Parts: sequence; structure tokens; C-alpha cells
Amino acid sequence: MRAFKVRAGGGLALTTDCPVPNPSAGEVLVKVRATSLNARDRLIVSDSYSVDVQGRVPLSDGAGVVEAVGNGVSRFRVGDRVVGTFHPTWLYGPFPGWGELRGTQRDGWLTDHVVLDQQSLVPVPDQLSFEEAATLPCAALTAWSAVAGVGPGDTLLVQGSGGVSIFALQFARLAGARVVATTSDDDKAERLRALGAADIVNYKETPQWGAQVRELTAGGARRVLEIGGAGTLPQSIEAVAYGGQIALVGNLASGNDMDVTRFFRRAATLKSISVGSRSDFEQMNEALGRSRLRPVIDRVFPFNQASEAFAHFERGPRFGKVVISH
Repeated sequence: MRAFKVRAGGGLALTTDCPVPNPSAGEVLVKVRATSLNARDRLIVSDSYSVDVQGRVPLSDGAGVVEAVGNGVSRFRVGDRVVGTFHPTWLYGPFPGWGELRGTQRDGWLTDHVVLDQQSLVPVPDQLSFEEAATLPCAALTAWSAVAGVGPGDTLLVQGSGGVSIFALQFARLAGARVVATTSDDDKAERLRALGAADIVNYKETPQWGAQVRELTAGGARRVLEIGGAGTLPQSIEAVAYGGQIALVGNLASGNDMDVTRFFRRAATLKSISVGSRSDFEQMNEALGRSRLRPVIDRVFPFNQASEAFAHFERGPRFGKVVISH
């Protein structure tokens, strides 16, 4: 079978003679049909992640078809469409800590076949293609967790038009909340409005965009989806409502430390989002099934153009998820 692996010093190397693995007791063999990229994957493939990934098969997110099952498997049968969980062993309850993840401590999905524990898979929602399902494990579930509790009368602020932000916009609109989005691109602004964003703030034209968000929302957003981290957190503090919450899901932009005094005066909460459990994933998929919501895909690359997919993810521009079809 084929598999891409991380080269020493960064980049992908295609191997075409890997043996197809056999599932042991409690495991299933999945023929991979699609995978998707996240920000952490860019660090992994550039060999600049916090752990040694040389020779590792990357990508935490993928979907496919069960091709064989090991002894004792009861959750799935051959032919079932499945999608993997981001945290292989976090099934329910409070976050247990960062265990072994696919693409880093374990081989990931950028291959023809993968063997997984049956407990680390969930069914693909009926209305979704494999390409759409592959966008769910990290970005969608992170957004679902970040907007939990947001509803009618609330305002959510999302940053940019990446996968997590767009999923958060979609989930918040399903819940009846108002959404304000930031972007620097007029075309993206129109697409964000088409998805339901009530107001758009251009962060290049208005570098101090937090104040504009407070003005647009008559006092600030009840929930802020924080993507940039250190680089954008000062503006998020300005934008959040008194007693609101900043959901920290990324740290993509460099910058100064947060203004603790201003944050204290907001009486706000800063909550780190660690994707979600399998139970959370199943609840999200139920909502996707009821609403018929479809993920927004920026572009789909064929398997043999995986390197080009990463290059596109790096340089952009992107609107939604970048997917690889197997």
C-alpha cells in the first residue's frame, strides 16, 4: 500500500511498498477515502513539531470504509463508513490530558489503509461524503466545543475564514446566535455573510478591531473564538463582553503578552479548547444529521498531490478546509 511519511528536516516522502496491516482483537482495518489538513499538520510535516515525527505518517483527520475487523469487534461491520476521533482514547467525561495522537506519537491517516481501535471511530453522518466527513475530527469538533452554550440572544466573534472559524459560525447560527467575523478580504467577507455572519470587521483596515466589535455589539461579544493566540488576544479582550468567555483554540500569531489588568476588568473567562471527546463527536454528528449542515471545503487535492495540498494550506488564500481525496 501507499503511505506518505515525514522526511528528516521536513517534507513528505511517498512509500509504495508498505504492507497492509492486519487488525488485532478489538481493531478494524479502514480503507482511507479522504483526509483533511489542520494547522498542527503544517508543523508536523515541516518537522518543527514538539516531538520527533521523522518517518511518521501524518494527519490526524480521516474517513473511510471498514474493510476488515478483528476478534471481538462489535461497534462496526465490514462496509461501514467511519471517521476517526482526534483523541483516540478520550471517550467521554472531562479532558484526561494529552495522550498519544495520530500524526505524532502514532501513525496518521495519509495512507491507503489504517488499523484503529474500534473505540476511536464514529459513523459518518449519512448526508456527508468522505471528503466532508474527513473535515470533522479536529476543526468541526473544536468549533462545536468552543461554541457550546451559545444560543439566541448571544453574539459570537470568529476570527478569519479557516476551518474552525467557519464551523463555529455555522454551529452558532444553528443555535440562533448572532455572529461577527473578522477578515481582510472583501470576497471572503461576502462569503462569510452568505453563511450567516451579521457583521464583518476588516482587521487590516481597523487594526484596533476589538473596539469596533464592542461598538457593533453594544458592549462586546458574549463568546470570542480566539484563533491567533498571543498575537490577537489583546483585541479579543477588548472585544469580549463583560462576563463573557474567550475560547482559545489556536496560537497562530506572534505578539505581546495579554493585558492582565484589562482582562481582569472584563470579568471574562479564558478557556482552552482541547477538541472534544468521542461522546462530544457523536452529539455533534447528531446535530449535523438533523440540520443537514454541510462542511465548507476550500479545495480537494488527489492523494498523489499531498505536498501540493500542504503548500496550498501554507500560502493560501483559503476559505474552509483543505482536503485530500484517496
